[in-house]
Amino acid sequence: QVQLRESGGGLVQAGGSLRLSCATSGRGSRGNVMGWFRQSPGKEREFVGAINWADPRTHYADFVEGRFTIFRDNTKKFVYLQMNNLKPEDTAVYYCAADTRLFSLTYYAAEGSMEYWGEGTLVTVSS
Repeated sequence: QVQLRESGGGLVQAGGSLRLSCATSGRGSRGNVMGWFRQSPGKEREFVGAINWADPRTHYADFVEGRFTIFRDNTKKFVYLQMNNLKPEDTAVYYCAADTRLFSLTYYAAEGSMEYWGEGTLVTVSS
């Protein structure tokens, strides 16, 4: 069982930056792949990006356009989502997710889901 807790959300002006954190806990494996997803009002949840614990490879949704970076610490306790040049359309609840399987990162992007989820943190970008 993997527990996830996000933090770092808030209100920011367009063009600003935020860093979201995801703390992992639980017995045994904390997952092989970590991901970030988001859900905007009236829209379905969508993939933002993912990272493999074992190596620094990452994969991002097209809308990220180089503005976001996912990175993790080597203790496997924290994963981060650094968001720069935020736009009003980035307003959403951002969720941290974990998966104990080891599918490709593009699989998770297409699947749009992982095994474990945090409760989310709200990011609001004002114009």
